[in-house]
Amino acid sequence: MNTKRHIAAFLAVLLAVCMMIPTVPAQMATVRLGKSKLTLKVGDTYTLKLSGVAKKNRSKIIWSSSDKRIVAVKAASSNISAKLTAKKVGKTTIKAKFAGKSYACRVVVKEATGESEQIPGSLSHDGYKLKQVIVLSRHNIRSPLSSLGSSLAGITPYQWFPWSSDPSELSLRGGVLETENGQYFRQWMESEGLIPKNYHPSDEEVAVYANSKQRTIATAQYFVAGLLPTANKRIEYKVDFDTMDPVFTPQFTYMTEEYKTACLAQIHERFDSAVAGLKDNYKLVSDVIALKDSPAYKDGTVTDFVTDDTEYILENNQEPAVKGSLKTACSASDALVLQYYEEHDKKKAAFGRDLTFDQWCEIAGIKDVYVDVLYTAPLVAVNLANPLLKEIRNEIDKPGRKFTFLCGHDSNLSSVLAALEADEYSLPCAIETRTPIGSKLVFSRFEDAAGKEAWSLDLVYQTTEQLRNTPILTLADHPAIYQIPLSGLTRNSSGLYEGDMLKGRIDKAIAEFDRIKQLYPEAKAA
Repeated sequence: MNTKRHIAAFLAVLLAVCMMIPTVPAQMATVRLGKSKLTLKVGDTYTLKLSGVAKKNRSKIIWSSSDKRIVAVKAASSNISAKLTAKKVGKTTIKAKFAGKSYACRVVVKEATGESEQIPGSLSHDGYKLKQVIVLSRHNIRSPLSSLGSSLAGITPYQWFPWSSDPSELSLRGGVLETENGQYFRQWMESEGLIPKNYHPSDEEVAVYANSKQRTIATAQYFVAGLLPTANKRIEYKVDFDTMDPVFTPQFTYMTEEYKTACLAQIHERFDSAVAGLKDNYKLVSDVIALKDSPAYKDGTVTDFVTDDTEYILENNQEPAVKGSLKTACSASDALVLQYYEEHDKKKAAFGRDLTFDQWCEIAGIKDVYVDVLYTAPLVAVNLANPLLKEIRNEIDKPGRKFTFLCGHDSNLSSVLAALEADEYSLPCAIETRTPIGSKLVFSRFEDAAGKEAWSLDLVYQTTEQLRNTPILTLADHPAIYQIPLSGLTRNSSGLYEGDMLKGRIDKAIAEFDRIKQLYPEAKAA
C-alpha cells in the first residue's frame, strides 16, 4: 500500500515537471521546402512543396518568384505547393513565406536543348553587311592556377591530371582550340566580305591586345595563327610579362567606406541565396575528390564545405576576394572542370566516378557562382570593368578599324556583361553556363542597304564536347553562338540593336562609374 502511494506521488511530481517544460511547436521544427536548388529547361513545369505546415495554417503561405519573366509561380488550391513554369533562360529564386520565415529555392532555367542536340546560333544577319568586329576573349584551356604540389594536391588523395603546361599557363589543347577559333572567325569575316583571303592587314585595320600573362598572350598568338595564317601580326601587351595589365585587372580603382558597405549589401542581396544553394554542389565535389580522405582534411587544414562561412573582401586597388568554403570549393571545381576538358577518359577525369553531364554542370556551377558573386553585382561591375569598357569604346571609334581582339579573363567578360546590364542567361551545351573557357564576347557592327548602323552582341564559345574532342570549326560546324539580351533595349526583327543603342549602353556604363564617385564621395580632410 505504501509502495502504491510512493508511485502515485512520483507520477504526480513527474506530471508536474513535464507540464513545466516548454513545448516546442512541431510546426517550427519540420517546415521545409522540397528543393533548395532546381534546374529546369524552358517550357518545363515543376511542383514545389512546402512540407510541415498544418492544414489550418496553409492559407498563410505566400509564394513568389524574384523574376516572373524567368519562372512563373502559381499556388495550388491547397496552397501547400506551387506550380513553377520555366519561361526563359536565366536564374531566379522561388520563395515560400510562412510564419515570418522565407524558404528559398534557387532555380536555373536552360535552353530546351540537350548536350547532343544542334549547336545554336549564327553571327550573320540577312540584309546586313558586316563592317567591324570587336572580340573580348577569355583565354583558352590552362592548367590550374595553383601547382600540384600546393594546397590543390592536399585536398584530395588522388593524383591530378599531368598537365602539358606549367601552373596557370595555356595548355597545348588550349592552343589548338584557339587556333580553331581564329580559323572560324577568319572564314566568317571572309564570307561577309569584311576581309579578303590571305589578309595582310595594316596596324590601323587590325589590333590584337592581350593581358601580359602567359595564358592570355599565348591565346592571342594561337588565335591570330588561325585568323591571319600568312600575316606577321604582332601581339601587343603593354606591361611587363607575367604581370597584370590595369586594363585587364578587375580591381577597384575607387573605394570609400560608404561605397564598400553599399557593395556588400548588394552582393548579399543578390547572391546569398545562390551561395546557400551550393550545398549539393559542395557534397558532389567533396565526394569526387574524396575530401575526407585527403591530407588537408586529416590535418585540419581544410574542413567540410559549408554555405554559411563566406566572407567578402573589398579593398581599393585590389580585386574583390572571398574567404571560406566558396574559395576552396571553387579551386577544386576549377581543377576538376579543366581536367574534364583535358582528360579523354571521362571516368578518369572524375577520379573513377561515372558522372552525368548534369553532374559536371553542378561541379562547374560552383565556379559560376564564385565569379558572379565577386564580379557581377552592378555597383561592383561598373568599377571593375571601367578601364576595359573605355578600351572597347575607343576601338569602336578608331578610324579604319576592322577587327580588334582583346584577350583577358572570365572576370573581364563577367564584369563587362554586368556593367552593360545583360539579362540573366544560362548557356546551352556547356557545363560552364556563364563565361566558358575560351568564350568570346563579340561586338559586331553591321549596315543595312541604306547605310543604317546596327549592332549585335553575342557570346561565342566552344561547347563542352567541342572542348573535349577538338573538332575542326567551320561555318557549317561552328561554335555555339548565343545572342546577349540587354535589359531595357529592344532588338529589331533581325536580332540587332539599331543605331547608337549599344554604344549608348557602353557610354552609360562608363558614366555610371563617375556617378558612383558622386554618390559615395571621399571624406573631406578635417
